[in-house]
Amino acid sequence: MNGFLASFFDRAINALRPSQRSYEGASASRRASGWGKMANQHGAAQAARAPLAQRARYLVANNPHAAIRSAWTTALVGTGIVPAITGKLAERWTAWTDEADADGMCDFYGLTALMVGGMIVDGEALALMIATPAGLRIRVLHPDQLDASLTRPLAAGGRIVNGVEFDMFGTRVAYWIIKERPEIGLGLNLQPVRVPAEDVIHLFRPDFPGQVRGVSWFAPAILRLGEIDEWHGAQLTRQKIGALLAGVITTNDGAVPFGGEAQGEAIIGSLEPGAMVVLPPGKDVSFSNPPAIAQEANDFARITLHEIAAALGLPYEVLTGDLSAVNYSSIRAGLVEWRRRIEMLQHNVIVFQALRPIWRRWVMLESLAGRIEGRIEDLLPVRWITPKQQWVDPGKDVQAEIDAINAGLMSRREAVAARGMDVAALDAEIAADKAREASLGLSFAAPAKAPALANIGGAA
Repeated sequence: MNGFLASFFDRAINALRPSQRSYEGASASRRASGWGKMANQHGAAQAARAPLAQRARYLVANNPHAAIRSAWTTALVGTGIVPAITGKLAERWTAWTDEADADGMCDFYGLTALMVGGMIVDGEALALMIATPAGLRIRVLHPDQLDASLTRPLAAGGRIVNGVEFDMFGTRVAYWIIKERPEIGLGLNLQPVRVPAEDVIHLFRPDFPGQVRGVSWFAPAILRLGEIDEWHGAQLTRQKIGALLAGVITTNDGAVPFGGEAQGEAIIGSLEPGAMVVLPPGKDVSFSNPPAIAQEANDFARITLHEIAAALGLPYEVLTGDLSAVNYSSIRAGLVEWRRRIEMLQHNVIVFQALRPIWRRWVMLESLAGRIEGRIEDLLPVRWITPKQQWVDPGKDVQAEIDAINAGLMSRREAVAARGMDVAALDAEIAADKAREASLGLSFAAPAKAPALANIGGAA
């Protein structure tokens, strides 16, 4: 009777919500009573940002499958996203890239990889652009140095949210940054300092409108990564226990068939390798049957890894390195969609949020110092060339580029820049090679093609 009344009330409630009833995902029935909701996405992101980042860092340090941060970073940055520039401007930029790091630990492209790796794990990356007499310098900070505890309204309609200051129009105008890492301590000044937004690079993937700070890319996968860690530990313990092969001797008269050590009423004995033991009548030996990992356990692990790959936005083969079930066509098709996602993140996030502001600041400082020539307004527009993605069959890839150049669909400059080279420098190098070959009487012409099979032996 109680079940009938509950069902009746469920139907009555749903009847009052015809719009929800049309979408089962919005149903208010008991079936959906345990489903989670996120009514306030901004508040949820602010509250979960730090715990998600901390757990993601732990997993990256300890879980083999979470170490794919390097896979994402390599795909997004590679050897560097370079500006499409030539001549003396390109020479000065190349020279500056070795001086870009304020801490002197890596070049500019290493800084880019460091920021992108932080964005993947922590959800965001932070860097300062510092003007020095020698030129622009960049210092990458830990995102914890952006004071997340600072949230308050300001005069004239402004506000500070999680350390980011907005004006009355909702524009970012400053960041409240702790100059030293909070956990270092040592009597250092841990009070946040207001830094104008034009001096700060704040790199994160926007997931919803009005997002203030980034959320770890590992957020959808953390639960599954933790569970597969627990599963692996349980399976390993199971195998260790199973490896403890034991024999049980049953006797009717209490006599011991071979020597052993007494533990209470039990005798713990052992068998030597190759021993032949003859048991008297009435005595029996039985052995344990250790468990083995069943096929369903392997299937469960594979399904879980597919879920983790989907949550991280990676192909399963990139996550696991398992290529046993792929062929040329399937791996190429699987990589195409991933590379579309890579291109979107490269241009919409990395270039827009980090590389363009750095380029603008670099051009202005170099121009004011007289180290580069030209009007600033002419130098500011620049196109960024992402690293060339290697395919499974390089021969077909190169031929496709040649066909695209011949058809006017791309330029040699674009194809060369994608390989991380300056087309002017490449042309000068080729010309120098040909001049040297001619002076030495060398020739490296392409080998002649083999004759067609039908023409072999003088056939017409």
